Amino acid sequence: MTVARLVLAAVALGAPLHGFATQSPQARDEIDALISGLGRSGCEFERNGEWYRAAKAEAHLRKKYDYLRKRGLADTAEWFIERAASRSSVSGKPYRVRCPGRPVEPSAAWFERMLRQWRAKPASTR
Repeated sequence: MTVARLVLAAVALGAPLHGFATQSPQARDEIDALISGLGRSGCEFERNGEWYRAAKAEAHLRKKYDYLRKRGLADTAEWFIERAASRSSVSGKPYRVRCPGRPVEPSAAWFERMLRQWRAKPASTR
């Protein structure tokens, strides 16, 4: 069963999802950096077979993130990537990223690389 289906099933059954996990300030900063980084990247984002500019993709992922965060389902950057930034929660199709001068790649790989780069920076330069 996919994460999206589990979430929908839990909501339908009235299970309290909020508060299962607590998001740290570090996780919030990392996730915000990932989403904002996509918005500034100049890359395009494929969702359900259609390519979108980075700003539109950023807005879409912020909505997904807000939904998951309110339910305690995005308490790490890795969980955000897995649950919100890798595939459509409706169709299950993987998201892809297309950046100038680079081959198209799965969005999960793009976000994981961006997260590694962000974590490698000294905190004073983030």
